[in-house]
Amino acid sequence: MAEARVVERFKKRTIWFHWIHTAAFLVLLITGAILFFPGIGAPAAGGLTRFIHRIAVVFFVGAPIVYFFLNPRMSLHFIRETLTWGKEDLQWFSKAPDYYFGGAEEKMPPQGHVNTGQKMWQLVVLGTGILFLISGCLMWFFKDVLAPSVFGWSVVIHDIAFILAFLMLLVHIYLGIIHPRMTESLRSMWDGKISKTYARNHYGKWYGEISQTEK
Repeated sequence: MAEARVVERFKKRTIWFHWIHTAAFLVLLITGAILFFPGIGAPAAGGLTRFIHRIAVVFFVGAPIVYFFLNPRMSLHFIRETLTWGKEDLQWFSKAPDYYFGGAEEKMPPQGHVNTGQKMWQLVVLGTGILFLISGCLMWFFKDVLAPSVFGWSVVIHDIAFILAFLMLLVHIYLGIIHPRMTESLRSMWDGKISKTYARNHYGKWYGEISQTEK
């Protein structure tokens, strides 16, 4: 019998934000890929594909802004968490290969609310998001006034950010959906809950902190 999932990991507003932002990103990914490939991008550039791409941008950029005003403390915590790296992260990197290929779980250093691997994903999301925003704004709003070289570099930066985000998304999907040790990760993004055992094994430092506050 499966252990009850009673530890709250995500609140409902965070889950809604995650899926709205994810849906917008996937639409941008698909439409961006169409625009990216030679022979397909040229006829699509001035039509429905570009229009859908720009509509998705509104949700991709707008969702974080709305979430920030609804939950500024959690938003700032996300940024601090993403940019804060220390000795525990180096320990995680050294032990992660063995762990993900079946090594003993207890050898992993206790992690906070997100582990180092998830912080890497957050860093890619934050970093490529900034690159997407800057380069996309230049291409969308300033195309007619930019020097050709500046516009060309904006396209290159946009494409590099796209490739980085896509590759990291594949890793994120694999670890969140397929990897046998991460079975509760996807379910936690539907109802926000994980089991106590999963919390201890994957986020031991964080679980220890919240367990103390509940006493």
